[in-house]
Amino acid sequence: MEKNLFEYKRKSYMEIGEIFFWTATINKWQRLLQRDSYKDVIISSLEYLSNAGKIDVFAFVIMPNHIHLIWRINENNGKETAQGSFLKYTAREFKKMLKNEGDDKLTNYAVNAANKKYEFWQRDSLAVLLYAQDIAYQKLDYLQANPLAEHWQLANDTCEYRYSTSKFYEMGENSFSFIKDLRDEF
Repeated sequence: MEKNLFEYKRKSYMEIGEIFFWTATINKWQRLLQRDSYKDVIISSLEYLSNAGKIDVFAFVIMPNHIHLIWRINENNGKETAQGSFLKYTAREFKKMLKNEGDDKLTNYAVNAANKKYEFWQRDSLAVLLYAQDIAYQKLDYLQANPLAEHWQLANDTCEYRYSTSKFYEMGENSFSFIKDLRDEF
């Protein structure tokens, strides 16, 4: 028997129309998203796909080497899944930015693959179906608390961290025009 049959594989497939907690990680856990300009690429892509009706974004946090989203995929983006388009677009923008910076950091993402030279996102995105209110709110709390984690310490309060929807859920201030209220879904 093949050994691979028993290896754990993360669930990354998402059903259209269902709400999921989704995590995507930068290749080799590198801190590519440390700088705001890279975080802004994430925001731009989410905004575009949301405005096009492909996704609904309920919550997010952008960490230095990964992102967490609570979102719903409404439809494919042409022949691609919406999450595939998101990953592809952001990777293309990251590549351009690193090339323009010219400090050789692009080589950190080099891969030996027939279909690409660089890989910015790990291939094991995690998708968790949020089938009940208590699970959805648990994931929302987890997402919002991420910047306060001891090993990150990106803020003293969840609402202080700019690249998160915490301010929306804690104070009612929506800094991102594309955010929908998760509380309206359950």
